[in-house]
Amino acid sequence: MSGAKKNKKKKRLPKKLYEGELLRLQAELVKLQEWVRVEGARLVVVFEGRDAAGKGSTIKRVTEFLNPRVARIVALPAPTERQRSQWYFQRYVEHLPAAGEIVLFDRSWYNRAGVERVMGFCTDQEYERFLHQSPIFERLLVEDGVLLRKYWFSVSDSEQENRFRRRLEDPMRSWKLSPMDLESITRWEDYSRAKDEMFVDTDIPEAPWYVVESEDKRSARINMIAHLLSTLKYHEVQRRPIDLPPRPPSKGYERPPREMQTQVPDHATILRR
Repeated sequence: MSGAKKNKKKKRLPKKLYEGELLRLQAELVKLQEWVRVEGARLVVVFEGRDAAGKGSTIKRVTEFLNPRVARIVALPAPTERQRSQWYFQRYVEHLPAAGEIVLFDRSWYNRAGVERVMGFCTDQEYERFLHQSPIFERLLVEDGVLLRKYWFSVSDSEQENRFRRRLEDPMRSWKLSPMDLESITRWEDYSRAKDEMFVDTDIPEAPWYVVESEDKRSARINMIAHLLSTLKYHEVQRRPIDLPPRPPSKGYERPPREMQTQVPDHATILRR
């Protein structure tokens, strides 16, 4: 049965409610960031799911007010020939957080169980080895103190197609459509089976999968962020009060004439005409 038949169109969360709650949650994310930094915690958040399910836009909202030196996004390209000869998890390990860091994986090692499996980019042996090793790998991370959270963004086939069409018609977002995205339309059931098989072996107590229903992107963002915060025992870190120092009196400095420097043209003046 297709996703269109299984899922009724979800009513969109009103914009005013969405923006108010999003801002509140983003303020909590800033508190979480400071707690991670001060306590030396290591947080990994994995974002997986259907193409056009809203992973990227959710990551943007998560990181909007965070310090990029503390919270960083990892979105790896296709592996090089050298990386293909390495242990599969090796190129992901080097991006894991050190103490006081948050890493958000915009797709992760689960590429092997998804696109690589469906498109035939890995052998059956490599796939089976991944399903065996992935729970071991994640248990090792958790045992070492890494806070690991895994989110699967789910969207119906009809809504995915609608989003693809909107991207196709929008010159600002058409770059988001790749041949691989279009393959996800014709291979919908193959991807569904691959996801189901993946969950059987990798939905483990130490690192469970959390499914985010994403027919309404606004609700998906709110639900995912609220859930992430609810799973972490963070607290607000008291920061030292900061006072601006008084500006010292001038010692006679004079700025060089502007004509001596190459100025950016005042494009904004044209808009005022």
